[in-house]
Amino acid sequence: MTATTRTRFAVSLPQQISDGAFDPVAFRAYLRRVEDLGFHSVWTREGTLSPVPTLNPIEVMTYAAACTERVRIGCAVFVSVQHQPLQLAKSLSTLDQLSRGRLEVGFGLGGRRALESFGVPAEGLVTRFTEGIELMKACWTEPKVSFQGRFFQVEAAMEPKTYQKPHPPIWIGGHKPAAVRRAVRHGDGFIGAGGATTEAFAEQVRVLKDELARAGRDPGSFGVAKRVYVSVDAPGRIDDQLRSMYGSADVAVTGSPEEVVRGLRAVIDAGADLVLIDPMVGEAGQLDRLAEDVLPELF
Repeated sequence: MTATTRTRFAVSLPQQISDGAFDPVAFRAYLRRVEDLGFHSVWTREGTLSPVPTLNPIEVMTYAAACTERVRIGCAVFVSVQHQPLQLAKSLSTLDQLSRGRLEVGFGLGGRRALESFGVPAEGLVTRFTEGIELMKACWTEPKVSFQGRFFQVEAAMEPKTYQKPHPPIWIGGHKPAAVRRAVRHGDGFIGAGGATTEAFAEQVRVLKDELARAGRDPGSFGVAKRVYVSVDAPGRIDDQLRSMYGSADVAVTGSPEEVVRGLRAVIDAGADLVLIDPMVGEAGQLDRLAEDVLPELF
């Protein structure tokens, strides 16, 4: 699904599922509909210690890959410092092979509050994050890994590599200007968080453009994405979940189809070339409303 500009559209995978409520038939039907509509990709999020019931992204992505043939599959974002990078690199390269090169990978720094639960010290957090990304890239691209960092020292090899060469697209997410700069240094794209307003995202894009120019990188080959929480004609359906995650529901684009069109167009005008639409609940019904009443107005 490609707009008359270079904008692409993606949707979230049904992932907020409580104990015993997963419906495999409905999940497969949702994915068939997504592929029939021509969406660019489907995305998960990571929420290991979330107050909202959230299935783990790797397993959901793998299930989705087995149910589809064309749509790309991503996570925005893995809080990668909560993972051992060699193990995460292996899981992701395996998924890229199983999906025949349809993987998109997002990494984010995450907050410091949950680090202790994962046995990760707060000291040197940014260095640990960037070292982990560079180590994963080395595992995916180098015949023999020789990595000597502050936190990771590896002399080994990992096979098979990722199906995509040199590796799947790497998106870096975050809120602050430092996250935008890390995206330019270590990624292939920047993805704005769902918890950021459109105005905040527009400012991030301005920082991004300056940083790309400073680094001598071609802005045409660098992705710019934004997760957008959306509810068509049912604005109250996602409010409680958003408040539990962010303390406010003001970041969502909700209302009539015309209001949602205006909200999504504002995100595109702010600089997004990939718009990740996330209804959070009632995904199948919302998908039909988007396909019938919203997305045709954005082409």
